[in-house]
Amino acid sequence: MKIRNRLNPSNPCFSFEFFPPKTDEGVANLLKTLEDLAPLEPGFVSVTYGAGGSTRDRTLELVTRIKAETGIEAMAHLTCVGHTREELRELLARLAEAKLDNVLVLRGDPPLGQKTFTPAEGGFSYASELVRFIREEDFNFCMGGACYPEGHVETASRDDDLRHLKAKVDAGLDFVVTQLFFDNAFYFDFVERARRAGINVPIVPGIMPITNYDQVQRFTRMCGATVPMRLGLQLERVKDQPDAVVQLGVAHATVQCMELLSRGVPGIHFYTLNKSPATRMIVSALRART
Repeated sequence: MKIRNRLNPSNPCFSFEFFPPKTDEGVANLLKTLEDLAPLEPGFVSVTYGAGGSTRDRTLELVTRIKAETGIEAMAHLTCVGHTREELRELLARLAEAKLDNVLVLRGDPPLGQKTFTPAEGGFSYASELVRFIREEDFNFCMGGACYPEGHVETASRDDDLRHLKAKVDAGLDFVVTQLFFDNAFYFDFVERARRAGINVPIVPGIMPITNYDQVQRFTRMCGATVPMRLGLQLERVKDQPDAVVQLGVAHATVQCMELLSRGVPGIHFYTLNKSPATRMIVSALRART
């Protein structure tokens, strides 16, 4: 199944992102989490690619097992980090051999300890180059990419960031998924600017339910996402009450999703952090309203 064919504002799908566990026990727990989420009929799931390609083999193993054992469409993340063209060609061939139809194409973050991105010798500097390479090599993947409603932390301006996105889409992306955001105004403004720039592929909002106060502080510092003042004050008041933080995070994400759906998004992608309860509560509430 090509994910682009599943992204439909008249019948939006819910999808989930996971990262590859480091142990076999962790993999078993993740597959159990997927069993818990299966009744929610996810449109697809995606599996991330560790910094510097550190989880490459685990990512490939997981997406293959998810599709084969659960029947849920699985999408592998693929980054430029640390890979030559030949290595990337080999990875793509392995994905195709496993009958995987979709890949999320990213530049990737620098490996731990490096402040700036340095391409591998014979590799790529930008996601747009990897997208073009995949098209030119005649792989028949449906390709997704990343976009940033509040701008990428490395770009000088949101206009520059939009130009980079246009280059990726022109190279052959079929859809894009946003970085997490907590204020829908950023998403709606971004979509409007993207359409004016001639970017017409589906733009799927990425939502991360807040389940841990310290964690959300760390994430927002890393990626530059803004926590609305009112939400920030509410979190500050309950930061030492884990259950209250989860309840607040679930309530906020549910309201976000309701507004997004009411305004015709093609789907919603949940950053689960490998934990299903919060996402399950949100999607169950949304399903109950349809």
